[in-house]
Amino acid sequence: MTIAEFDHLDLTEKKALLHACCGSTTWVHNMLSALPAEDLVDLLEIAEEQWYLCHEPDWREAFSHHPKIGDIETLKEKFAATAQWTEGEQAAVKEASQQTLQQLAAGNQAYEQRFGYIFIVCATGKSADEMLQLLQQRLYNNPEVEIQIAMEEQLRITQLRLEKLFGITE
Repeated sequence: MTIAEFDHLDLTEKKALLHACCGSTTWVHNMLSALPAEDLVDLLEIAEEQWYLCHEPDWREAFSHHPKIGDIETLKEKFAATAQWTEGEQAAVKEASQQTLQQLAAGNQAYEQRFGYIFIVCATGKSADEMLQLLQQRLYNNPEVEIQIAMEEQLRITQLRLEKLFGITE
């Protein structure tokens, strides 16, 4: 899809596509108000600007639209609308050992108990072991630091999904 094609979609279609890129309702509404974009570079800049106008509840809402890292079954069931992207983003998890998957599950549970939201990482290009290492490291962050890291990871995910939406990456 091109930016021009996107611009000619009706509001409902635009909302759905943007929501697939980022699950924050506030961000989607901000984007719709800030568009149109001249090109993908402009769109990515607008997306970043609008993300930074959001607040912690908006970030947490976006996080809630992701499956836990390594949770392939939930990914298929609950996140069908974005499963193709998410499955590609978490592709390395399919190659993970059973031990790594169990450690990811335990780490995800500990993380969610500590911070109140799921572990968010831009999984693209990372092995399951790399994600597990990041998860284990980030468990020691204080909540104020961790929410900022998670917010930045969500922004990376959103940017990659916008690029995929407009055919820039696979």
